[in-house]
Amino acid sequence: MTPPPADSAAHAPLLIRNARVLTLAGAQTPRRGAALRELGVIPQGEVLVADGLIAAVGEKVDVPPDARVIDALGRVLMPGFVDCHTHACWAGDRLDEWERLMRGESYEEILRKGGAIHATARAVREATRNQLSANLRARLEEALRGGTTTIEVKSGYGLTVEAELKMLRAIQRAAGEWPGTVVPTALIGHAFEGNLDDYVKLVVRDLLPEIIREFPGIAVDAFCEPGAWTVEACVKLFEKARKRHPIRVHADWWKPSGMIPEAVRMHALSVDHLESSTRADLELLAGSGTFGVVLPATAFHAGGRFASAAFFVDQGGALALATNCNPGTAPTLSMPLVIALAVRFCGLSPEEAIVASTANPAALLGFSDRGTIEAGRRADLILLHHKDERLLAHEFGGNPVAQVI
Repeated sequence: MTPPPADSAAHAPLLIRNARVLTLAGAQTPRRGAALRELGVIPQGEVLVADGLIAAVGEKVDVPPDARVIDALGRVLMPGFVDCHTHACWAGDRLDEWERLMRGESYEEILRKGGAIHATARAVREATRNQLSANLRARLEEALRGGTTTIEVKSGYGLTVEAELKMLRAIQRAAGEWPGTVVPTALIGHAFEGNLDDYVKLVVRDLLPEIIREFPGIAVDAFCEPGAWTVEACVKLFEKARKRHPIRVHADWWKPSGMIPEAVRMHALSVDHLESSTRADLELLAGSGTFGVVLPATAFHAGGRFASAAFFVDQGGALALATNCNPGTAPTLSMPLVIALAVRFCGLSPEEAIVASTANPAALLGFSDRGTIEAGRRADLILLHHKDERLLAHEFGGNPVAQVI
């Protein structure tokens, strides 16, 4: 994924040999149930890369004479991480708010007093598009160093037509300067200051048509929580948006919202958070085509409960993990940390967490060319320092990625 040097050798095929290859091949995505634990391991394998694609995978592959060679020395070679839920485009910081959280004040209280999302929105409105793009570009580089090769980035801190479009344009600019893939999402139903009915009218009447015109087909998202958007407001937006755009929704972070049945009815791509979802709603979600996205770094940093990911998996749900990177409640871009937290606090096995960080989020974002190591797929690969993939979950605090390929 890192730009190669400008010489003839850079365009030669690349062989990674003597690797413990996690192919994740063979099962239909999204993976559900027992399939979430199938890593398709080749204990001592080879992967040939040519022209940015995987040309061959196996215990032994035919190697062109001009191929460059990386000896993996028995270490793990796996698909790059796919971070399918971030708010990585922002300005300013929320350090004062973090201290308030540490003293016991709740996020909901801080939001009600004009902080949290509102504080970041003020900073974003004051920033230029170039500043937002530069901030995001630096964060994308950090994500890449940690093995993330595909990342979703939401708007949502603008809260005006002009500022939301500025954010999406900044995301678009940063995406064009990064070797990985950035998937923009229009989070236009976010927490705001003012009358909800008036703001919903503004979003549906003025902002949504601009999104449709300038960013056709990108996902439209909303934040269904107390102090933000109600279920009724989300439904009003989504009924308009889903005619031309896929929809996603944040729900059940602080308390059960009742949003999951509506999301399932409207065939949403995903419901994200799920910390407070009822078992009945998780069962309903698991039986649908809508993904459940779990964000364990949020509870780790901001406090509160962790989502019942293991229960959701046991019910047959399509699970994805993500960082939820944002300046207030999850200031991290580390998918390895997310894996470690999901295993410790959400009841997942290391294998389930790995699939939920690669193949499944790739499927959620609409990609069939990544998330597994198979011939013809995009060569988004990472080589770990480790010889056992379980160390991704066992260790935390460092960077387990030796090389992004």
